[in-house]
Amino acid sequence: MSGFVLTPTDTASEVREAAELAARHAAAADHVGRLPGEVVAALIAAGFARHFVPVRWGGRAGGFAELLDTVSVVGEGCTSAAWIAAVVAGAARMGAYLPEEGQHELWSAGADTVIAAALNPSGHAVPDTGGWRLTGEWPMVSGVDFADWTLVCALVPRGERTVARVFAVPRRNYRVVDTWFNVGMRATGSNTLVADEVFVPRHRSVARGDVRRGRAVGSDAPCHTARLRTISGTLFAAPVLGAARAAVRAWTGRLAGKPARESLAPMDNPLVRGVLARAEGEIESAALLLRRVAQGGDAGPGGEDEQARAPRDCALAADQLVDAVERLFRSAGCGAQAQDDPLQRIWRDVHCAASHIALRFDPAGGAYGGQPLGAG
Repeated sequence: MSGFVLTPTDTASEVREAAELAARHAAAADHVGRLPGEVVAALIAAGFARHFVPVRWGGRAGGFAELLDTVSVVGEGCTSAAWIAAVVAGAARMGAYLPEEGQHELWSAGADTVIAAALNPSGHAVPDTGGWRLTGEWPMVSGVDFADWTLVCALVPRGERTVARVFAVPRRNYRVVDTWFNVGMRATGSNTLVADEVFVPRHRSVARGDVRRGRAVGSDAPCHTARLRTISGTLFAAPVLGAARAAVRAWTGRLAGKPARESLAPMDNPLVRGVLARAEGEIESAALLLRRVAQGGDAGPGGEDEQARAPRDCALAADQLVDAVERLFRSAGCGAQAQDDPLQRIWRDVHCAASHIALRFDPAGGAYGGQPLGAG
């Protein structure tokens, strides 16, 4: 049940190879809490790190709809690997908002530089000659273990108040603390970044507001001018979409295989067919919502109504995907809860990923509901 769409510009074979490799390592990666190096290398070879990098730095300045397709394919093999694919692509996109000199430094080693990001202002920075001194701890930074650079957000004093800025910090200037011991998405290695009085020159910083509003420097590509709120949900929902499709395969595989500890009823049972029909319908509906949001991002910045509707649609899609996987998991019985059963891993991953703030319906729906009736 793959929704992968081939386009003239994608590297379909590399993406499928990465997905297959990630699938083979998914159980072991979940157990040890990190992706193996060969899976990370395959994701980079498939072009995820360079997907949104500006063309002048050797990247593709690619599209959101294409990324939705490719990330979801990887998600059919391993949710954590797909999450890493999405976040390194999204973090590189934010590099396009740095001043020109900062971008040059960021991609001086090439467009496949791996970048992680933490946009919550968990640290602080004080002005210093030519830049700032950055200190803080940023938890849950996916991919930080193998990132070459990380973009972190910190509060900076401005008169009697503070403002949020994003700082690009190379790997040599921070340390990583192993803090990610989660129920789901274990292999993302979303550990804590710690910076102690790190000097960041002025050209490696940008106001967080410019990132949110899509004020790119030196690029007018749609992927760089799109506002963060209108497209961030698709990045985080794409792995969940792939995982839900994998759940359908795992569920139907239990029917086709030999009798398990407890067997589902035969597929010719109307109740069983009903479970599958509803789950697939919810997944297809979610895919349509996510595609509409992604295509809107590919069309340009969008208006104020799109900033409210896009997060609502992504959160609604995430709810539908969670419901589909929950239905499949519960109907599979206790046998699917065995630690070596892929369905329980998918179930854990989907619930974990969908709890991300970008995919929670209450804040997204509340913001949309605050719009004038008829807007959007």
